[in-house]
Amino acid sequence: MKNILLTALALLLAGPAFAQNLNPAQVPAAVVATFQKAFPKATAVKWEKENGDYEAGFQQDRATMSALLGAGGELRETETSLAPRALPAPVRATLATRYKGIQVKEAARIVAAKTGAITYEAEVRQNGKNRDVLFTADGKEVVKK
Repeated sequence: MKNILLTALALLLAGPAFAQNLNPAQVPAAVVATFQKAFPKATAVKWEKENGDYEAGFQQDRATMSALLGAGGELRETETSLAPRALPAPVRATLATRYKGIQVKEAARIVAAKTGAITYEAEVRQNGKNRDVLFTADGKEVVKK
């Protein structure tokens, strides 16, 4: 019984750490306005809130994308899904040497809104867990802060 209570408590405490799905009416007007201006052709938009920011997952021009926006409406980054084979050759080479034998599940190109800096994300399964690994275009692994 004690284990059940501890497990239930852990789940309750961990809940806020996960992304929260939102109804579009729950998204601040400034966030929606910035999103609509930046992505006027977006379809199938789904909103989440995570760590105080708003993330819109959507389709545009046959691409699966997401945009991360601050609560005040500032666009932080845009992510576009890629086939793992579409990652730049230096990124694939680094994955092949550092993550030998590990399958890349998903990949994406991330563009920082302020600077235009591009990073690439590869979701790998390692030791039974999925994790995201970031790279510069020349294949250098980026350490998350």
